[in-house]
Amino acid sequence: MAPDRTTGRSARWVSTFGTWDVLVIVVLALVVVGSSVLVEGFATARFWGFLLLDIVPIALIALPMTLIVITGEIDLSVASTLGLASAVLGQLWVSGLPLVLAVPLVVLLGALLGAVNGLFVAGFGLPSLAVTIGTLALYRGLAYVVLGDRAVADFPIGWTGNSIEALPGTTVPWVVLPLAVLAIGFGVLLHATPVGRGLYAMGNNDQAATFSGIAVARTKFWLYVVTGAIAALAGVFWTMRYASARADNGAGLELSVVAAVLLGGVSIFGGRGTLVGVLAGVLLLMTLRNALQLADVPADTLTVVTGTLLIVSVVGPNAAGMLRARMRRRRPAAPPVAGAEGA
Repeated sequence: MAPDRTTGRSARWVSTFGTWDVLVIVVLALVVVGSSVLVEGFATARFWGFLLLDIVPIALIALPMTLIVITGEIDLSVASTLGLASAVLGQLWVSGLPLVLAVPLVVLLGALLGAVNGLFVAGFGLPSLAVTIGTLALYRGLAYVVLGDRAVADFPIGWTGNSIEALPGTTVPWVVLPLAVLAIGFGVLLHATPVGRGLYAMGNNDQAATFSGIAVARTKFWLYVVTGAIAALAGVFWTMRYASARADNGAGLELSVVAAVLLGGVSIFGGRGTLVGVLAGVLLLMTLRNALQLADVPADTLTVVTGTLLIVSVVGPNAAGMLRARMRRRRPAAPPVAGAEGA
């Protein structure tokens, strides 16, 4: 019987273009085109400048979060780390410490907060979900202990103004450049080094990774340290951008970070995902949210949208994988080579 060429072409199409990363990028393009037509003010340089500023802290934290989730773990304390870093930065400034010294101390504090998570998860083998839910509440509570309900807002204009400064002749914030450098670095680490291959191995099977010589506990510990430091750095940016150090800065941001990472195709169970997909997920999530804000959609609806995308991001990649597997099974076998039967 002649092979079903239609089925073969469909299977090849799904294999090439049916990956979750590509689907997210296509949906992002559709959202941009649709919003440009339907939402007044969306297709302006001013809007995109503000959008990129909104993207920076989420993309920053999403970089190390991607690596953590690929190993099969999670960190829900990142937004609270951001808030505590902001509160400590404000208190240090009020106490008379120059920002040039306060900022490195705050980043170091973030690394220590991440080390606490890493100690419990990697050192004691406790579930990362339970540990980081606990530190989520602990770090936010400490932020209120440090600063209370006060807001510190008298930061030097050189710091607050430069944090949102655009590249000459554009509305693109200059902070996008170091973010891009970090993204390239994390991408190379994840996709082109033995360390990255080890992270995928950990996500697929911790014990097998250990038997193959990977230092699982030590690697996870340092991932949490780096995540804490970058979350604190995001707290510095948040504080300077809004010229306000508050204990509640970044509240709820962990939901957006996790949603973006999972929306980008990283499996919540570990072992699968790409950084390109995550960055596309960040862009899709924030573009959609900001477009809806520009269209005067209520804040409660935006939360519903984020929650819906989070569910889709968990179910979608699994459904896409099942579709690709089904299409591969339906692909016709190659016809026998002529003369093979008599050989």
